[in-house]
Amino acid sequence: MAERKRYRRRLDRPVVDVRLQLDTEGFDYRKWDDRQHCKAGDWIVDSEGDVYTVDATTFERTYKAVGTGTYVKTTPIWGEPAAASGSVKTQEGQTHYDAGDFVVSNNEDGSDAWAIRAEKFRELYEPDE
Repeated sequence: MAERKRYRRRLDRPVVDVRLQLDTEGFDYRKWDDRQHCKAGDWIVDSEGDVYTVDATTFERTYKAVGTGTYVKTTPIWGEPAAASGSVKTQEGQTHYDAGDFVVSNNEDGSDAWAIRAEKFRELYEPDE
């Protein structure tokens, strides 16, 4: 992997979110070439048509409301382009990626990680200097 750098999501790219506030054991779904699991209290996110879930604790720590059902990510992330294809363990399951995609994390130590296609990463994030 290349050197990890700090980034911020562009504030003009909000997401639409709904919290799974139901008496449920959650549900499984397929995304990023693997099985994912959403738990009661997690958030269902629609990021410009890319729909996925985010762990409740992570969401509450990293997003803030900007309107009814719309949120922006306000905390920095750390990311780097992948040198080769691989996968990363996420809070919801596994995310598979190709060389050149970005492997990112909510924490500087690399924990709470996921992967995102390079084109989408560059659209949504900018260096946080």
